Amino acid sequence: MRHRHRHLLLVLLLAAPLLSCSSARPIKVSADPGIGPNPVLPPPQDKLIPTVDIAPAVGWPEGATPHASADFRVVAFAAGLEHPRTLHVLPNGDVLVAETNAPPKPEDAQGIRGLVMKAVMARAGARAPSANRITLLRDTDGDGVADLRTAFLSGLDSPFGMALIGDTLYVANTDAVVRFPYRSGQTGIDVAPVKVADLPAGPINHHWTKAMVASADGRTLYVGVGSNSNVAENGMENEVARAAILEIDVASGATRVHASGLRNPTAMDLNPQDGQLWAVVNERDELGDNLVPDYLVSVRKGGFYGWPYSYFGQRLDPRVKPQAPALVATALVPDYALGSHVAPLGLVFYDSGALPSKYRGGAFIGMHGSWNRSPPAGYRVVFLPFDQGKPSGPMQTVLDRFVNAQGQAQGRPVGVAVGRDGALLVADDVGNTVWWVGSAIPPR
Repeated sequence: MRHRHRHLLLVLLLAAPLLSCSSARPIKVSADPGIGPNPVLPPPQDKLIPTVDIAPAVGWPEGATPHASADFRVVAFAAGLEHPRTLHVLPNGDVLVAETNAPPKPEDAQGIRGLVMKAVMARAGARAPSANRITLLRDTDGDGVADLRTAFLSGLDSPFGMALIGDTLYVANTDAVVRFPYRSGQTGIDVAPVKVADLPAGPINHHWTKAMVASADGRTLYVGVGSNSNVAENGMENEVARAAILEIDVASGATRVHASGLRNPTAMDLNPQDGQLWAVVNERDELGDNLVPDYLVSVRKGGFYGWPYSYFGQRLDPRVKPQAPALVATALVPDYALGSHVAPLGLVFYDSGALPSKYRGGAFIGMHGSWNRSPPAGYRVVFLPFDQGKPSGPMQTVLDRFVNAQGQAQGRPVGVAVGRDGALLVADDVGNTVWWVGSAIPPR
């Protein structure tokens, strides 16, 4: 299963100087055929030098915002945060923000490759120490700007997913799901966490984020756990209960795999129309600019989605040896390809009436943006309409221009949520802001 070639060391040495070069040109519109329910996928490429094309993180100038499409207006709900990644809206309208980043990973990407990847992540704005905090934001006067901010939970361990079931708040740290008692309206919790279930972590912990959503009946937590590698180069023995969505019984903490072969399921939501669990998944790297498309998928219980052996169904990854033909024969095809390397990290279905009616029933997706595609892709928030429980496309851009005319990342969208007022909320981990995106013409 260890597929790395000797020339990779040379590849990384050659790629490293690219990391110090400024991308002094506007971001281009990506021409990617790998979008939609039936994407056109090119043959895989075995590049000597993988693409490294970083939009260096610079943050927003004073007073600047992303560009909203015609139906929307955008204001800063809260600025000056520390790497905000995920959002959870409580029943009373309070917004919880996970200010978080990667934990120490002493055995991930060691040696020359590790040095290069650390430089890549630093350039992309992803190397700051984790604040390990969940912050509460409250908009008391309904103007789209939070006027109360408190440290709601501190001392966590790279928190990511959040879910409220009754009077209990669940948090997915990088290594465990924990719970806290919650009382409506409280602005802080200072009791010790109670562990519900362990999650795969350890010294590699390649994909550290743990997305989480609760089932409609409140009995089950679904947790997304990414792979411990790109395509199993660290050995399948390090992939136990990874590249999967786990289901955790709330009462007992018993854990089992709900669906597998999902390289990095970074965000999940239940479609309120039918209760179906959906996820966005970040696919593998280093097969070319237009492979492999990240995707949106209706997650089938017991389903297998290919990783690491195949992608977008039963298309074989030539790097993975030995193969598993019997397993590949069962690989399911995702519902909708979002484009290659766009890095979707946020998903929420819209079921409110505050935005124009054409958005009701569809899904908003936050695309964090590529680091290994030329021209870059992602760096925007999109909307995907649904019809009869399935994506009906095409995708529509809602929020963009996170990358400026000089090719620098002023922001990168991550988690998305719907506020109690029906506006869209977008976490931006480079701009250190949560954006409020409301209707350009308020409904009467």
